[in-house]
Amino acid sequence: MKKRNITIKAVLAVTACTACVAVNAQKQYPQQEPMTPGMSEYWTPQPKIVTPGDIKTNSAPSDAIVLFDGKDLSAWENTKGEPAQWTVHDGVFTVNKKAGDIQTKQKFNNYQLHIEWCVPENITGTNQARGNSGVFMQGMYEIQILDCYNNETYVNGQTGSVYKQTPPLANAMRKPGEWNVYDIIYTAPVFKEDGTYRVPPRVTVIQNGIVLQNNTTILGTTEYIGFPKIVKHGAGPIILQSHGDPSEPISFRNIWLREL
Repeated sequence: MKKRNITIKAVLAVTACTACVAVNAQKQYPQQEPMTPGMSEYWTPQPKIVTPGDIKTNSAPSDAIVLFDGKDLSAWENTKGEPAQWTVHDGVFTVNKKAGDIQTKQKFNNYQLHIEWCVPENITGTNQARGNSGVFMQGMYEIQILDCYNNETYVNGQTGSVYKQTPPLANAMRKPGEWNVYDIIYTAPVFKEDGTYRVPPRVTVIQNGIVLQNNTTILGTTEYIGFPKIVKHGAGPIILQSHGDPSEPISFRNIWLREL
């Protein structure tokens, strides 16, 4: 009798469940309301209006900080905080190798940097001793400047490399005597309390319209000897390098920056 009672109970349970499913199958629930285009659109805040620079005059965008407009080096100083002693002439300025590196007086975190540079037409030397310079993000991380037009060198020291870390994706050099353009998008690091990276610095480098670094992670300081070091820091200057190689010095023009 016990087994029979269990069987009857099981049959009754199945019957009840079947009846419940049948009732639910007949019950109508509200359907999702139809979407309209406007339901996924929003209008504020509107992006700020930035007037692009004039291609004909190489002017900077309307919200840019102009770091060199062809007149003077008032936005720059040497690394001791003294006036920059590189040579300004004909709307450009040229490296003075005896005067050492120069840096912006202003310090920055995240930005878009535009800088144009030219290797002299009569350049001599090979490998790293040929038009060598560099632009340092926050005074810590170097993007290499070098004449790599028909001039081979170690690839993580080539033009557009994150120096001694990441080679460029391409060699986009123009021949000596012609102007090269760097457009650099830089994101500053975020540090933990212990001084290590919570978020490492990242950089995108475009030379002459060609991507050389695509949101590349910077591993730390760009050392000439040794490997990257993580050094906790805040906002920092942009440094232009006066390299000690014996080749003819390069020139710069039309430098501006947009803070991001």
